[in-house]
Amino acid sequence: MLKAVSLGPGDPGLLTPAALQAIADAEVVAGYKAYIELIPAELLKGKQVVSTGMMGEVDRARQAVETARQGKATVMVCSGDAGIYAMAGLLLEILEAEGLLDAVPFEVIPGVPAFNAAAALLGAPLMHDFASISLSDLLTPWERIEQRLRAAASADFVIAIYNPRSRKRSDHLRRALDIIGEFRRPSTPVGVVGRAYRPGQTVEAVPLRGVDVGKVDMQTVLIVGNSATRMVGGRMLTPRGYHCKYDL
Repeated sequence: MLKAVSLGPGDPGLLTPAALQAIADAEVVAGYKAYIELIPAELLKGKQVVSTGMMGEVDRARQAVETARQGKATVMVCSGDAGIYAMAGLLLEILEAEGLLDAVPFEVIPGVPAFNAAAALLGAPLMHDFASISLSDLLTPWERIEQRLRAAASADFVIAIYNPRSRKRSDHLRRALDIIGEFRRPSTPVGVVGRAYRPGQTVEAVPLRGVDVGKVDMQTVLIVGNSATRMVGGRMLTPRGYHCKYDL
């Protein structure tokens, strides 16, 4: 059995019982080193741990598939939700490429994704239609990312931005915000959440024109409001539309 297990944003209280049980039942726990550290130490006792650093996704996925093929109960742990910018898809691709889809049972254990964690800390910015876009161009051409930004912004989606800025991609976020700014007011609220539900957490909401890109890193999620998003008591609110139909 091979399971892609979601750890949530990092707080033990947001680790689901299903995820805890999957890790407890596993013989092998695989994952990025920083994500392995999110697991309570007692859950790893007596288990084989397969960990790799950044950019080692394919290697650890292959190792996890191999231990599962050998009949060992194996979990691949991921922060947030395993099916959102994480390892569930890569595991399936490798099972497909190696002809193991029927031989190795596979399951995804869902969790709290980063944009949900960020939204909860900001208030209620995702109450209407939204899009999630990663600014990482390691696997997706930047031209395609720009197309998606324009499409989402022009359609008035609230936009959650993942992987906003790294040392090698220091200008991508500024460019992304400029593209969104072609379709949004400069005063549009933008939530900027760093390390949600982890030590060092930061939460702020600023106007689109006031986003300080220099304070943003890869552990930050931004949520850009749509044309209706406003600040209410220090929190972001994207109205669902109840005020148009009911007397509030």
